[in-house]
Amino acid sequence: MPKYHAPEFLAELLHARSPSGYEFEAQAVFDKHVRPAADTYEKDAMGNRIATLNPSGDPVLMLAGHMDELGLIITYVNKDGFIYFDTIGGHDRVMIPGRRVIIQTANGPVKGVTGKRAIHLMDEGDRKKVPEIHEIWIDIGARSKKEALGRVSIGDVATYDHEFELIHGSVGAARAFDNKVGAYTVGEVLVRLSQQKKRPAAKVVAVATAQEEIGVRGATTAVYAVNPHIAIAVDVGHATDHPDCDNRKYGETKLGAGPILCRGANINPKVFERLLKCAKRLGIPHQFEADPRPTGTDARAIQMGRGGVATGLVSIPLRYMHTPSEMVDLADVENCVKLLTAFALSLEKGDYAHW
Repeated sequence: MPKYHAPEFLAELLHARSPSGYEFEAQAVFDKHVRPAADTYEKDAMGNRIATLNPSGDPVLMLAGHMDELGLIITYVNKDGFIYFDTIGGHDRVMIPGRRVIIQTANGPVKGVTGKRAIHLMDEGDRKKVPEIHEIWIDIGARSKKEALGRVSIGDVATYDHEFELIHGSVGAARAFDNKVGAYTVGEVLVRLSQQKKRPAAKVVAVATAQEEIGVRGATTAVYAVNPHIAIAVDVGHATDHPDCDNRKYGETKLGAGPILCRGANINPKVFERLLKCAKRLGIPHQFEADPRPTGTDARAIQMGRGGVATGLVSIPLRYMHTPSEMVDLADVENCVKLLTAFALSLEKGDYAHW
């Protein structure tokens, strides 16, 4: 198989440490790669990044991908220098112990390890239990509370020390594909549209949203500010092609089979139809999911913005969501970029997807 190289923009986003509310590093990457292509570029009080192409265009199309990720936040240090924390976002507690972590501090990164009582020191009943968050700690090698607090502060955040790596061909694993691939996609679409000889009729606004993992907070304010006619959220979706996943309950979606197009109450039917038409016209592989209620993505906030927004959701298949080693086929990411670029170019003046 030919050697695959991940796009620099995406690789830098995957390396950036950006738990919800602490998106500084991801913001800097988005600034670097997207700002030069935008006609206007804004940041707001929530930490969103809002890049606009063709400001006088019609309709207004908003593309949103969140740049925050799961993390841990320091809440307490005991007398021996062991650090206790709470979780940012939806963690699986089974995954937390025994991980190397990086704590972001005012004086730079501090490395540590998440610890818990060893299995040898547990009785049979304890071995069957999933530890509670307060039963896990971070060990930075400090010998006292004073020493630990000389290196970290209450409110500092940590992320797993698991870097992006290609596993085979275009399939890679990373700590936070959720949702650096979404932020990359919306930014890259704007960059590519800026390079077209003919600009789209639409005003295109690419938003890297903040704080999705704790309640789609950045998207809620961004959609009010942008006031789009049409919007598409880009996130990751569950690839259900691995063992121990019942397709009768979770549908059938596969890694490497193309972007996932969502249908359901959160999705405007005309936006879905246009996405499908673009995918077929370009021969882009695609697959489907159905969701009968507001989705667990920025789309649920965007659809309800102001007087309502014609909203779509395109997801990139991912295995092992909310673990330290999420898996994605970067070919699916590239196909998502192509699909949304074509969608933006297909819009005509006055097309607001009302139905």
